Amino acid sequence: MPVLQALLAERDLRLRWVLRTHQHDALQPNERANLAPLGASLIQGDTLEPLLLVDGAVLPFGDELVRVLPTPGHTPTCLSFAWRDRLFCGDLLAVTACPHQPRPAEPGALWDSVIQRVFTLPDETLLFAGHALRARAVSTVLEQRRWHPYFAGLTRDEFLAQMAALPE
Repeated sequence: MPVLQALLAERDLRLRWVLRTHQHDALQPNERANLAPLGASLIQGDTLEPLLLVDGAVLPFGDELVRVLPTPGHTPTCLSFAWRDRLFCGDLLAVTACPHQPRPAEPGALWDSVIQRVFTLPDETLLFAGHALRARAVSTVLEQRRWHPYFAGLTRDEFLAQMAALPE
C-alpha cells in the first residue's frame, strides 16, 4: 500500500476506483480495511447495487471510460471491465486454472457470460486474464473463441457435462 500511495502522490493523482473482477473473500478478509486509506471506491460484483451501477455502466477517468460488464460464472458476482479494445475478465476463462477455486461456481452462468458477452466482442479485442492460460495472460477473443479447451466447438450441454464431471 505505501508504494501505491507514493506513486499516486508523486504524480499528484487520486485513486478513484479499485476495480475487482471477482473476489475470493476468505483469501483477503482485511482487504476493504487495507484499501480504505486510498479513499477509492471498491468496484466488484457485490458493490454494484449500492453504487447504482448497472450492466454497461461507465466509469470515467480523465478523458477515458471503462465499461462495467457483469460476467458471472467463475463466482456469482464476477465483473469484466472493457476499456478501448481490451477486456479485463479475471478468471472468467480460467475455468479449471484458478488455484483458489478449481471449478466454476455457476457453470451455466459462466457459459452464458463467455458465449454471449465475451465471444460477441470484436475478434481483435484483447483479453486480460487473472491467471495465465498456456503461460500467457493476454489473448484475443478470436483466439479464445477458436481454441479455448472448454468453449471452442462445444455446445452448452457438452460444457455443462464437462463441468459436472470435474472433481469437487
